[in-house]
Amino acid sequence: MSISDRIRLKGERVLSDSFGTLKSTTFEWRRRDGQWQTMTRDVFDHGNAAAILPYNLQRRTVVLVSQFRLPTYVNGYDGLLIEAAAGLLDDASPEDRIRAEAEEEIGYRLHDVHKVFEAFMSPGSVTEKIHFFVAEYEPEMRIGDGGGLAHEGEDIEVLELAFDEAIAMIADGRIVDGKTIMLLQHAALQIFR
Repeated sequence: MSISDRIRLKGERVLSDSFGTLKSTTFEWRRRDGQWQTMTRDVFDHGNAAAILPYNLQRRTVVLVSQFRLPTYVNGYDGLLIEAAAGLLDDASPEDRIRAEAEEEIGYRLHDVHKVFEAFMSPGSVTEKIHFFVAEYEPEMRIGDGGGLAHEGEDIEVLELAFDEAIAMIADGRIVDGKTIMLLQHAALQIFR
């Protein structure tokens, strides 16, 4: 039995259509025991995204960014978020988008980007799927300062960190962003073994 055999969409109402679309959806779900249960869930859709971890194997470094994130602040986090460079796809392919984001946010023109996995980040309420990439970088690939696009409200600091320090920052709570933790753990298991 497919999921489409177990769900009946009954209606949806748009609650907000600003940065993304927030809808309240009522549906019936066929439980494992065969009974139908009616539920309502709010779902936020702001599109899919891509994230990248640039690394230098010889120097054992990675490039991350630091920036303000309103949702983390209103949830009690009083600091800039240290993250992997990332951005919404905006109708581009994941690879094209992440190449552009790397140039905009960290100032590097990366040559060989490799997709390593994709994941839903908060599937209980958000539709976003992130495409995760890694790419080796060299100092001569730097084409600018990065920092993001001011007209999009970006005010990004570029951080080149020793890989071991970045891993320690997860343990001590300085890195709390899920996508960044996932990419650093991937690097620990597959790149910096």
